[in-house]
Amino acid sequence: MSNQYETVFILTPVLSETQVKEAVKKYLDYIAGNGGEIVHQEEWGLRKLAYPIQKKSTGFYFLVEFKSEGDFVEKLETQYRRDERVIRFLTFRMDKHAIAYAEKKRNLKQQNNPKVSES
Repeated sequence: MSNQYETVFILTPVLSETQVKEAVKKYLDYIAGNGGEIVHQEEWGLRKLAYPIQKKSTGFYFLVEFKSEGDFVEKLETQYRRDERVIRFLTFRMDKHAIAYAEKKRNLKQQNNPKVSES
């Protein structure tokens, strides 16, 4: 049985827009290529970090919700650790309440801004 997960990863701010897109595509493809199903993705953009990481005070934030088998998360996090572009990441399993909340939040955002399309 597959679970639903949410992963947030932060990319180093020294990347160009093209390099950022390539990195994000790599992880989306990795999830899909390993039997995962992307439920939702959000680009949060360049944000200030709570504290410096590797002497950097900002990073590009991305959120991905996906469904997959439990053992896949370890493989995904190994990929993050091997990629020098990723300065931080966090993945957690969503329970039914978190899933309902995320869907409700997306629906509200959709109603308030109909031009935004689901990814």
